[in-house]
Amino acid sequence: MPEAAGTLAENAPAKVNLHLHVTGRRPDGYHLLDSLVVFAGAADRVTAAPGEGLTLSIEGPEAGGLAAEPDNLVLRAARLLAEAAGRDLPGVALRLEKRLPVASGIGGGSADAAAALRVLDRFWDLRMEATRLEALALRLGADVPVCLASRPALMRGIGEVLAPAPALPGFGMVLANPRVAVATPAIFRARQGGFSPAATLPERWADAAGLAAGLSALRNDLEPPAVALCPPVAEVLAALRALPGALMARMSGSGATCFALFADAGAAERAAGQLPGGWWRWGGAVRHG
Repeated sequence: MPEAAGTLAENAPAKVNLHLHVTGRRPDGYHLLDSLVVFAGAADRVTAAPGEGLTLSIEGPEAGGLAAEPDNLVLRAARLLAEAAGRDLPGVALRLEKRLPVASGIGGGSADAAAALRVLDRFWDLRMEATRLEALALRLGADVPVCLASRPALMRGIGEVLAPAPALPGFGMVLANPRVAVATPAIFRARQGGFSPAATLPERWADAAGLAAGLSALRNDLEPPAVALCPPVAEVLAALRALPGALMARMSGSGATCFALFADAGAAERAAGQLPGGWWRWGGAVRHG
């Protein structure tokens, strides 16, 4: 749907961790990660239109999950970008169409903040250097830098060390969430055992089956504590693995959203319709750049 004159918009796609290894912990308590990240077609949408001052309206099927939030990341991103610009900027009315579930392990809030930085950089005609935008993104959260580009990447450090992903084949994906919010700090506290090595990945995978086989040798180190604290995660994983054509399934991030890989987007879209109607669910294509 085209936007009104003077209005700009950016999608905020779901971030999916195909694997997630916890490789260490910094003295300040932040955990070090190693993850192959991709972005699904499922997305929120951030719109900027001329307005008085700085305002934000939130709508969409998942807007209720943000009702109690005192200061949305979209507003924080806008204020941070305005401060970095160092000059008076035109007023803007921001609108967040919330389609992704909140606190669900697919980076919804981080993706929203990244989309706000992108759309406002255009709306205010700042043309800010990519490195400056990336630095601002990191100040908003560890996942925001990878969401700024919203393309496949290897994510290390606390999320700020990014490298190009191996060449990915075409494949489809189903996302499912049992509508149970999971608190990331609690998952990290519940994690047991030592740390994992960073994954060794090939330069490319020939097809979706090869990608799934390679990922099956890896893991999400946060999945066991998430299942212990949130048993519905195990139900979602079992349902995904039982879907016709599912190549592999795993939890994303700290949960509770889980994903399954399929040979193509059509197979994923059909499979998503077989999941319980009370869950948040999506099936389709994965962004490749």
